[in-house]
Amino acid sequence: MRDFFTPGRDPALAGEAMIATSHPLSTAAGLEIFAAGGNAVDAVIAAVAVQCVVDPLMTGIGGDCFALYAPSGGEVIALNGSGRAPAAATVERLRSEGLSEIPRTSAHAITVPGAVAAWEKLHRDHGRLPFERLLSRAIAYAENGYPVTARVAYDWAREAEAVAGDPGAAAVFLPGGKAVGEGERHAQPALAQRLKAIAKQGARTFYTGETAAASVAFLKSLGGLHEMEDFESAVDGADYATPISTRYSGVDVYECPPNGQGVAALMMLNMLSGFDLSEKVTLAERIHLHAEAAKLAYYHRDALVSDPSSLPYPIETLLSEEMAAALRARIRPDRVLAPALWNEREHKDTVYLCAVDRDGNALSFINSIFDGFGSTRLDPATGILFHSRGSSFRLIEGHPNAIGPRKRPMHTIIPGMVRKNGRTLMPFGIMGGQYQAAGHAAFLSGMLDRGLNVQQAIDAPRSFSFDGVLKIEPTIDPETAARLARLGHKPQTAPTPIGGAQAIFIEHERGLLLGGSDQRKDGSALGF
Repeated sequence: MRDFFTPGRDPALAGEAMIATSHPLSTAAGLEIFAAGGNAVDAVIAAVAVQCVVDPLMTGIGGDCFALYAPSGGEVIALNGSGRAPAAATVERLRSEGLSEIPRTSAHAITVPGAVAAWEKLHRDHGRLPFERLLSRAIAYAENGYPVTARVAYDWAREAEAVAGDPGAAAVFLPGGKAVGEGERHAQPALAQRLKAIAKQGARTFYTGETAAASVAFLKSLGGLHEMEDFESAVDGADYATPISTRYSGVDVYECPPNGQGVAALMMLNMLSGFDLSEKVTLAERIHLHAEAAKLAYYHRDALVSDPSSLPYPIETLLSEEMAAALRARIRPDRVLAPALWNEREHKDTVYLCAVDRDGNALSFINSIFDGFGSTRLDPATGILFHSRGSSFRLIEGHPNAIGPRKRPMHTIIPGMVRKNGRTLMPFGIMGGQYQAAGHAAFLSGMLDRGLNVQQAIDAPRSFSFDGVLKIEPTIDPETAARLARLGHKPQTAPTPIGGAQAIFIEHERGLLLGGSDQRKDGSALGF
C-alpha cells in the first residue's frame, strides 16, 4: 500500500470502461463518449480531437498517428496513419537546392498529414457512434476557447521563439506577441471550421477540394513539391498491418511494424531478457543495462528502419534469438560500450492515449506533429498547423530512410500492447523524444521484473543514454549517479521531465481496470 503521507497517486480503478490521456479535457471528452454508449475507438477519437485543440504544440490534425487495436476475442491490428512525401520528392532534387538535411521549418519537412484519414478509417471499421458526434467537444473548445493547463503552458513558453518565425503561427499562438500562460483562455476559430467540415463530410474534405487546394498553394509558397494528387491519394492512405511482437517475462509485447521504431523496443526487451532486472539488483545496475541495450537497439534502428518498401533486412532477422544473443554478448555489466552513432533527429512532441471499453476492446493510440508546434508553419486560410515529420528523412542516396516519391519516413511514435495467453492485458505508450522505445522497455521491466503496479511503473525515476550522455531525472539519488559515473557513464541531470506515459492494465480475474497517467504531464486516467 502507498504511503498516504507521501505525494503520489494510486492507479485509477474502474469496472466497465476507462480512458487515459495526458490532458484532463481530453480524458473528460473520452469519458463522455463512453457514457453516451461509445466504444474504445469512439472515446479515443473524441479525446485526440480535443487534444489537437487544447495541446496544440504536441499534436494536431496536420500530423500523423499510429494505432494498435485489440478487439475483444480477436487478434491485434496495427494501423499506420503516417503521411507520405510528395511524388516529386527525391534526394537529388533536394540536394540540388543545397540541402544536406531537411530543416524543421522547410516545406520539405511536411509530408501529407495522415492522421485525419486514419481516424476516419478506424472509426468506419471499428467505431459505434456517429463520427460527427465524436468531434463536438473539440469543435467547441476550438471555437469558444479553453483554459491552458500548467504543463502545456510550460512547453508553450519554451517554443515561443520558434513560433514567432511564422506569421500565421505567431498570429494564432502568440496573441499580443507572447505565449499563452497557465489558466489563460485560447481559441482557434479557423481550426474549428476545419473540424466542423471533417465532422460533417469526413476525411475527404481535408484531402480534396478547397481545403487541399489551399494547403497545396500554401506549401508551394514555402518551396514545397506538393501537388493536389499527393493529397488526394492520401484520402484512403491509412494502412492496416500485422503487428510485430516478442515474448518477455511470460507476456507477448506488440508493436507496429516499420516505418515505426517499435522494433527497437522489442530488440531491447530481447537483449534484457537475459539479465536479472529485479529488485535484487541495484538501481545503478538496472540503469546501466538499459542504457547499454538502448545504444545497441538504436544503432540498428538508425541504420535500418524506414518505409517498409526500403527495409534492407526482414524484421524477423532483427527480432531473432540469434540477433538478441549476439547483441547481449556485447553488454558488459562492469563498464560502458563505446557510444553508438545517434544521428536521427530528436522527437520531442506527441500525445499518447489508450482506452478499454465495457466489451473488452482495447485501443493504443499515438498522434504527433513531431517538433513543438511541428514545422511552425500554419496556413492562415485553413488554420492547419503542419507537422515536421519529413525532417527525419535522410538526404543520402541508398540509405533505407532516404527521401523518395510517396515514401514514409522513419517514425519514432509507437503505441504498445501487451497480451497473455491470447487475452489483452494492457494498452500502453510512452511519449518523449528518442526515449520512446527505451521507455517502453523500462516501463515494462518495471511492471514485469520488479512487480510495480501500472502507476508506480509510470512514476519511477527515468534515465536515458543519448549521444554519450546519460540523462537522469533529479529523483535519482546522487550515490546512484556516482556509481554510474564509475562504470564510465556521463550522468547529467535532465533539464525537463523525460517523457510521459499512459497505460490501462486489465485484471481479468477481478474484473478490474487499473489506469495510470504520468504526473509529468497534465492528464489522468478515468473510468466507471
